[in-house]
Amino acid sequence: MSTFETNRPYASAGSAGRIGSMFLSAFNIFAAWNDTRATQTSLDRLSDRQLDDIGLHRGDLPRLRKP
Repeated sequence: MSTFETNRPYASAGSAGRIGSMFLSAFNIFAAWNDTRATQTSLDRLSDRQLDDIGLHRGDLPRLRKP
C-alpha cells in the first residue's frame, strides 16, 4: 500500500493558490480512489480461507465498498 504526504505547503496568494489548492484536492481524491480500488482488488483475489483468517467472509466484501 502506498502512502502520500498530505501536509504539503503550497502558495496561497491569489488565483495561483486557488489553482494549486484545486489541483491538490483533485490529487487527494484520486489517491483515495486508487487506494480503495487496490484494496478491493486485493480482497477479491483472496480465497475464502484467507478471508476467514482476517475475519471476513465473501459476503462482507460488497458492504465494504463505498457507494
